[in-house]
Amino acid sequence: MNWNADSVERELNEAFTINSELKLLEVLKRNSFLFYELYSRKYGVQPLFHELSSGAKLRCDFAWLNDNSDSPEWVLLEIEKPRMRLFNTSGKPSAELNAALEQVREWDRYFHEYPAEKKRIFGAVGRFRYVLVAGSSDDWKIEAAMKWRSHQNSISNIEIRSSDLFLRPITILREHPDELWNFEENPVSFGYSKLENYWKEYVYMDRMRKMF
Repeated sequence: MNWNADSVERELNEAFTINSELKLLEVLKRNSFLFYELYSRKYGVQPLFHELSSGAKLRCDFAWLNDNSDSPEWVLLEIEKPRMRLFNTSGKPSAELNAALEQVREWDRYFHEYPAEKKRIFGAVGRFRYVLVAGSSDDWKIEAAMKWRSHQNSISNIEIRSSDLFLRPITILREHPDELWNFEENPVSFGYSKLENYWKEYVYMDRMRKMF
């Protein structure tokens, strides 16, 4: 295995303790298996890319391709502080949470407005899956927060998850490491500069680029 469970757990706990988005991002870049719960397919997974950007209009922490048979689905992921304040004292979404949601909405607007940029960056896109990871599971378990997130997920194309989802794959690494063999093929994420070569060299994308 390419990862040491104790070391990764220690680094993650440090990021959570100091509530550092930057520290969390650094750990995630070096440990692709931590995205296990977010990958809809656990086998045949595609490489993970970090820090996608396009001028001042787009900044995306992580992205990967779901090479579905009907169309290519690109997952775009925004990471926030693992212990970010989610709601204020009056029970309203915090400014931080609203800003994070707006960041993701900006991606949606940008690619709708600039389809040529979408094709330039990703090669072909059948659809996007937008994911926001923010806050702790304990904070999301509060009844008001649960109801708000349930409603938000029902009316929005942004999937909201808690940061604790990155902790659970460590148990899999310890107890069922064979489950992670596909992630071991690409144990770390790749920089944005490698994304274009990836989809240009992937045969699946040749046909999809003619369709989408």
